[in-house]
Amino acid sequence: MNDRKIRVLVAKPGLDGHDRGAKVIAAALQDSGMEVIYTGLHQTPEMIAATALQEDVDVVALSILSGAHMTLLPRVLNLLVEQGMSDVLVTGGGIIPHEDIEALQEQGVGRLFGPGTPTTDAVDYIRSWFAEREGADSAGTTAGAE
Repeated sequence: MNDRKIRVLVAKPGLDGHDRGAKVIAAALQDSGMEVIYTGLHQTPEMIAATALQEDVDVVALSILSGAHMTLLPRVLNLLVEQGMSDVLVTGGGIIPHEDIEALQEQGVGRLFGPGTPTTDAVDYIRSWFAEREGADSAGTTAGAE
């Protein structure tokens, strides 16, 4: 049996220099048993998509506090699709108005989390999404074909 961890890329796109939330969610995802790659600050959508492809991730989680979510999230999503990674979940968090969340989800972005959301909500969401996609167990790993 081949078990593997959920692979999550946590990134801070754009010029926003506040990364505490990204580091907190990266630690929570890692503590829950997921494999986390954190890109650090000031990443372009192109850099994020290239890293996602190189690292063969299941999830791209973006932390955006700059107000550029309507540009950055769709751009990353479109770049992933162009690279044949349409099965990758693009999710994230930040200060995003409800109407923008709805518009982004209509474009294919997953659930978005606001300030103060318990980290367990993001962990549970990613596990649930992955389980639906792959048939994973609740520990964040998936069994290979027998």
